[in-house]
Amino acid sequence: MFSTRILQALLLTLSLGTLVSACARETPTAPAKPALSDPTAQLDTIVLGMGCFWGAEKRMSEVPGVVDVESGYANGDIEGNYEAVLAHERAVRSGRTRQRNHAEVVKVTFDPARTTLETVLIKFWESHDPTQGDRQGNDVGTNYRSAIYTHGQAQQAVALKTRDAYQQALTKAGRGTITTDIAPLKNYHSAEDYHQDYLKKNPQGYCGLGGTGVNYPGSKNAAQTPAAPQLDGKALAFERQLVVFEAEECAFCKQFKADVLDHWQSPVAVISTKNPNAPTGWKLEKALFATPTIVLFQQGKEVSRYTGYSGDQAGFWKWLGFQLLTPAQQKIAFEQGTERAFTGSHLDEKRPGTFVDPITGAPLFRSGTKFESGTGWPSFFNPVPGAITLHEDGAFGMKRVEVRSASSGIHLGHVFDDGPPPTHKRYCINGNVLKFVPDAGQ
Repeated sequence: MFSTRILQALLLTLSLGTLVSACARETPTAPAKPALSDPTAQLDTIVLGMGCFWGAEKRMSEVPGVVDVESGYANGDIEGNYEAVLAHERAVRSGRTRQRNHAEVVKVTFDPARTTLETVLIKFWESHDPTQGDRQGNDVGTNYRSAIYTHGQAQQAVALKTRDAYQQALTKAGRGTITTDIAPLKNYHSAEDYHQDYLKKNPQGYCGLGGTGVNYPGSKNAAQTPAAPQLDGKALAFERQLVVFEAEECAFCKQFKADVLDHWQSPVAVISTKNPNAPTGWKLEKALFATPTIVLFQQGKEVSRYTGYSGDQAGFWKWLGFQLLTPAQQKIAFEQGTERAFTGSHLDEKRPGTFVDPITGAPLFRSGTKFESGTGWPSFFNPVPGAITLHEDGAFGMKRVEVRSASSGIHLGHVFDDGPPPTHKRYCINGNVLKFVPDAGQ
């Protein structure tokens, strides 16, 4: 449920500040809810908590026979509005109150003539991770608890029955104990209009990972769409490997592939998967909660992740750059720093080859355009076409033209008009943010 405007808010920390869910960012005007196809049908409802309600609303609306899904708040001891829920969660976390907060929920209205409560609950169990307690992925707090709030003993019995069945499947898969709060519905409040039908209004928003990846016993979905195989850790680059965790029908996964993966030249090995688990024998630091999530593993352990790509290529490459570059390189690349003259790399490099971006691997300069300028920095009279971008630089009271890598956006150096023919340009580049790739046979 993380659309383009909230990806800056995914700080990947579990501090108190991030308890304010990524759900609370913009307030678009909601369209009117569609009318029910048969107003005279005898309908039933169940209230379900699966973490942030945007994705829950979308997933539950996919069940044939579900005629309406509404976001709301349930079974708390406070006012039923979003600001009250957020404020109360802060009070809960700081120990200032023992009153229970509402859970973010969806009220699922379904036609018993077309589907069953068991079918609805199978979708519920398979669509989130019910073992995480007061959290769902990176959303942490009692308001994100997994929950089934029922009306009547019959619903309660089905909820408990399906819980026990799914627990058996989870246990067999080596997963934890279900923490879902199953209780009679005490109170329910509809969420604000801007929370309703959010992903219909923002179709490129958050893409869920399909919960734990464990199928409910006998689930028809399991037979129709078998789970993607888990990556084999022994077949990957143990020292350093990027894994892109994707999902079906994820618009941003497709965009990341088109923007980044289809042009991959980075020295880091990369592989994509639709299985939400770490490669066999490897370890994720925490559960995945959105796609695409790009995880950097070193020696089989997660060291960093980038969650929720939304078209910000520079942001992704900057994240990766901070994992690959030394502090000295980072200062040049991201803070427009400059290495001292005659101290950088590649001053004496004369072999045929290509100088490339150290993060993306994209070609920047051919060695045939390199010349001895006497300045103490590698100098070139021409870049690879399309490899760089130029920017006015007024720092230090000077008027200069900055050179950046077009692929990653990192700072490379400056260009001056005192170079040799045929261009008469001198691209004065920091050697420490160049990687040299010799031609074959060199």
